[in-house]
Amino acid sequence: MIARNPRQAAVRRISVALAVSVSAVSLAACGDGGSDDSAAKKGNDITVGLLLPDRDTARFEKFDYPLIKQEVASLTENKGTVRYANAEASVTRQSEQFQKMIADKVDVILVDALNSKTIATDVQKAKDAGIPVIAYDRLAEGPIDAYVSHDNELVGQVQGRAIIGELGDKAEKSKVVMMNGDPGDPNTARFKDGALSELQGQVNIVKEYDTKEWKPAIAKANMKKAIQSVGLNNIAAVYSANDGMAGAVIEALQEAGATRMPPVTGQDANLDAVQRVVSGEQHMTVYKSFLLEATNAAKIAVAKVQGRDIEFAALTRQTADSPTQKNIPSMLVPVVALTKDNIKDTVITDGVYTVKDICTSKYKADCAAIGLE
Repeated sequence: MIARNPRQAAVRRISVALAVSVSAVSLAACGDGGSDDSAAKKGNDITVGLLLPDRDTARFEKFDYPLIKQEVASLTENKGTVRYANAEASVTRQSEQFQKMIADKVDVILVDALNSKTIATDVQKAKDAGIPVIAYDRLAEGPIDAYVSHDNELVGQVQGRAIIGELGDKAEKSKVVMMNGDPGDPNTARFKDGALSELQGQVNIVKEYDTKEWKPAIAKANMKKAIQSVGLNNIAAVYSANDGMAGAVIEALQEAGATRMPPVTGQDANLDAVQRVVSGEQHMTVYKSFLLEATNAAKIAVAKVQGRDIEFAALTRQTADSPTQKNIPSMLVPVVALTKDNIKDTVITDGVYTVKDICTSKYKADCAAIGLE
């Protein structure tokens, strides 16, 4: 269930300080009769291009796109539009979609790059055409104008800590399998670095795999190899970089005859993953407030197009570095480990899902057992 209004309680709770600071700075600029002259660059009749990478990650279609579309409309008195394209895990298709956005002369492009390096050529073409590019969720290379995501190294750290915490005193001798994401995704290295900062020296990492294009089928095949090599009962935990792969890992373990699941991590708080957390099949998932990420990406895009430099600067107070660019204006949204203990305080409070969404007949007893009714 998508929150009907992304500015609901949770989003307001997280972003209120930011909103106040933006307003205060804006008022300060206007208090002496001055104004931001560049704000008149574009009116509300703007087009935001949105390029998302795949459909396997449930959040992109169900949340990110609708939320960005809704926020752009809200910020532009329903005059602004979002032109959307999904690459369906094809780097070539994403490049074609990007170039189509440029040819159609959209006003700004939000891109979640499948491959951070290859997208740089398209980013440069947009720059040459005078179209700002904002990297969304993944840090793209090339001359981008801003970056909106999460602290991705912290994501990996949260996952690694969850494994260590669950293994407890047994961690040192425990055999752990690492299922990393797509090596072409710049976030993959950051997730991995964060996880390794917690796991290295604490557990025995016996197998490690990269997963092309984050495909669950590849993760499942690799997990089967790990089971055959290490032995089903010898695998103490599985670091899975996201929920789609976590589901595939769990399927492989179940098909191999596992009666008790080792702790398996995830990321994105997909509905099926939250249900697996409820049932105990998946130990945890990293909940990243994509509501906050999406709505603030829309705010940054609109502020950039309309030349509202003060608001843009207030929204992008952090910085990030890519291999081709330093000190990129950025907003990094906080993350939290979602477990059985805090489902109510995260995805339910934030309006991402309802208890009814999670506690279907299959999970009703498990929900009742943790007080989720």
